[in-house]
Parts: sequence; C-alpha cells; structure tokens
Amino acid sequence: MSRALYEQISQLRTEQLNPASVAMDELSVEDFLRLMNDEDQKVARAVREEIPHIARAVEAIANAFQRGGRLIYVGAGTSGRLGVLDAAECPPTFGVSPTLVRAIIAGGNQAVFAAQEGAEDDEHAGAEAINAAQVTDADVVCGISASGRTPFVLGALAEAKRCGAFTVLVTTNERAQVERFTRNADCIIAPNVGPEILAGSTRLKSGTAQKLVLNMLSTAAMVRIGKTYGNIMVDVQPLSAKLRERAKGIVMRITGCNYQAATTALEDADGNVKVALVMILAGCNQEQARALLTAAHGSVRRAVQLHNPS
Repeated sequence: MSRALYEQISQLRTEQLNPASVAMDELSVEDFLRLMNDEDQKVARAVREEIPHIARAVEAIANAFQRGGRLIYVGAGTSGRLGVLDAAECPPTFGVSPTLVRAIIAGGNQAVFAAQEGAEDDEHAGAEAINAAQVTDADVVCGISASGRTPFVLGALAEAKRCGAFTVLVTTNERAQVERFTRNADCIIAPNVGPEILAGSTRLKSGTAQKLVLNMLSTAAMVRIGKTYGNIMVDVQPLSAKLRERAKGIVMRITGCNYQAATTALEDADGNVKVALVMILAGCNQEQARALLTAAHGSVRRAVQLHNPS
C-alpha cells in the first residue's frame, strides 16, 4: 500500500522538480529572489487560463447566496488556512454574516496556527465535518487541495455531493489526474503553475494561485449579489465612529451630496448605507427604498433603475 501511494504521489505535478531551481542553494540572495519572482509571474497567467471554470463556480456561489445558501471552504494545511482567511475577510469587507462564508480546516481551529499533519488523511473526518455544518442542497462546498487528492477534502466533497450541494475543487494538479481521484467535484479549477522552486512546497506558487482563485470566487460572487456599487463597498456596517464616517463618505462619493445631507440620509435610513443611497439617488423615502432593494435583491443600481426605468 505504501509503495502504491508513493507511486501515486510521485506522479503529481505538484511534486515534480523545477529545472530552473536545481542549483538555487548556490545563488546569491538577490538572484534567488529574482528566480522566485520569475516563477511567481507564472501564477496569475495560469489562473487566467482557468477563468471559464472560475466563472462557473462564481455563478453557483452567487445563486446559492440568493437562495439562502452558503459558501463553505474545506482544506488542510496551507489550503485550509487560505480558506479560513478568505472566509474571515468576507464579513468586514461585504457586511455579511460570518455564517455566509465559512471554512472547515482539517484538525480543527488549532490547525490554523500549528500544523496537524495527520489530520489531512482522515477522509471520514471530512465527511463528518460536512454533516456537522448541516450542508444542504442550497450550499456550495469548495474543496481546496493543491494535489487534488487530500483524503479529508475528498471525503468532504463526497458527503457534500450526497447532500445535494454544488461542489468545487481548487487544485494545482492536472485536471485529468484529479478526475481520477474523485468524481464528486461539479467544477474543477486547476491552474497550471508548474513545479515549485522548492519541490513539493505547495505553500509557494500553489498557495498563491489558490489565494487568487479564492479572492475571485468570494469577491465576484459578492459583486453579483449587489454588495458593491461600482467599485465601492456599500454594505458597510457603521458599528464604530470610524465606520460611521466612512459610511458618510461613501454616500457623499456616490451621490455627490454634501456632508450634512449624507448624515441626514443615514439617520433617516437607520444607518443603512444602501437604503440611504437609494433614498437619495431615487428620490424616495426609507420605506420605498427598502422595498426597491428587496425587489432588486439588494443591488443599489438595480433598485434605482426599478424606480427610474428611463
């Protein structure tokens, strides 16, 4: 069994030697850093090639959000920590509940700060984590695994699929190889970043690629459900003095009104930036603005268009 596992792992793209870095321990620090930077340049291009697959995942995530579902990341090690990071950043960035985007990491919360190397091998634990999260067919479950074969992640995807969830797998292994490991991913995102400069160290280019993909998944899905107006965050929660002033700045920037008008609109809107924006842009009261936003599924732009079709 161990020999068979070795043979399987040794064939993975993520385990191959990089010919550009075979003598990296003989380089000067600056030459080594240039080599590292040269390799990093390949990551964004590799992610770009996967945009059709990323777009499919984004549509599924946005649809899930609109019908009350969630995005749940599942990973181990570096991949799991990247999922935790993206999930943790969504509430302050987009004003959403911490339950809308959440992360499951093999080994539990302690694995965020200290490696729990054996935890990734427990396929059953991955399935149990999905059940504990009460995944349903309204959710999207996104596995993150550089190799595409992490048992914890594959167990989670299999159980998520059984629950009817839409499943995504983010990997830097070859798509054809990954498809041999699992048939439980509805969408595979597999940027070809090439071998790491440090063989098998997937916290490097693979980790960077995963971070870029997760940025795209969460940000694009949030934009699709109206969490921005243009390139401005409009779901700011004014929970502190700083955030209340930021909210006024957002209202002023988008509507062109002055400070006092922004202050008054936010007071009338009970501090809700989107309601204040619709009140000013559509020239309506709070009740009408809230109704328009509901009809527009939370999009300020569409709410204003509904009120002023011309």
